[in-house]
Amino acid sequence: MSAPLSADDQLRLFVERIERLEEEKRGVADDIRDTYGEAKSQGYDPKIMRQIVKLRKMEAHARQEMELVLETYKAALGLG
Repeated sequence: MSAPLSADDQLRLFVERIERLEEEKRGVADDIRDTYGEAKSQGYDPKIMRQIVKLRKMEAHARQEMELVLETYKAALGLG
């Protein structure tokens, strides 16, 4: 049976784990950026794709409510 970790050791392990996860996050962010770049090279608009990704993350009722409010604002400003 191993001895329990000291508070200093626990803290060090947490910090090291966070550092590894931050590095993985940077790698994923780079992959996402590269994917948008690839899509752009194929003629797609990354700005619109980012909006679509954001919309797909939303629940249907929240998306419908947001679209309704957007349409209301556009109509009020003569953009519709």
